[in-house]
Amino acid sequence: MTEVSNRITMKDVRKVFRLKPGQTMMVDGRASDRITVLSGVDLDIRKGEFLTLVGPSGSGKSVLLDIVAGLTEATSGFASIDGNHVSNPHAGTAYVFQQYALFPWRTALENVAYALEVRGVGKAERRETAQYFLSLFGLNGFEDRYPSQLSGGMQQRVAIARALATNPQVLLMDEPFAALDAQTRDILQIELLRIWEQIKTTVVFVTHAIDEAIFLADRVAVMTARPGRVKEIIEINLPRPRDIEIRNGPDFNAYRARAWNALRDEVQKAQRDWALARSA
Repeated sequence: MTEVSNRITMKDVRKVFRLKPGQTMMVDGRASDRITVLSGVDLDIRKGEFLTLVGPSGSGKSVLLDIVAGLTEATSGFASIDGNHVSNPHAGTAYVFQQYALFPWRTALENVAYALEVRGVGKAERRETAQYFLSLFGLNGFEDRYPSQLSGGMQQRVAIARALATNPQVLLMDEPFAALDAQTRDILQIELLRIWEQIKTTVVFVTHAIDEAIFLADRVAVMTARPGRVKEIIEINLPRPRDIEIRNGPDFNAYRARAWNALRDEVQKAQRDWALARSA
């Protein structure tokens, strides 16, 4: 049997935040100045895998990405990339946020090239690489446009192109399509998969949308309500490459039902906890 090689390992990850002085929250019926967001997260992610994370609001999905990115430190437990514990931002990791996070004073080309500039890549190579990745996303002719001159979908294309231009080992994506309209979201999902099929970087993608999670993923990791942990991992055995019509098939519907069955109780618990917190 071929041994599966993991790129990312999370072991017993726990994250506790302290609230601002004077603030408290109801936790297990008691007022507390601390909130446990993640508790006992164990997850291995394979090299070249596309893994999606779904879970109710407040389940710590984005915090988990931040720990893998080295942007925040786990209270206990650890995350590692290729066997090396993550304690600071990792040179082989790129991050795409929900908000496009583009420099408004830089053109599309200059925004993509910036990721290479900070790594000391020469000007000519920066320009050539940035041009290449913009073309992958169908942005030929828009190189000299500023973010304010681009649609939301185009801006997110630029943000993803900037992340990929560094040839990352790990691409972390925090609800990157959540702010887009449904049609643009579908198009970008297909474009992202098309490019991922070529480069096969390891992707960890956070979403609230079950259909998006299933359509993109090799595996879907379902998170519990706060404190978050991995409740279930669903292997998605749908053929690749995928097109949008696959969502109408019986296999996709079966995966959708399974994911929702895993999520339903967690969503209800998160809603109850939120109502209790507001009434406290």
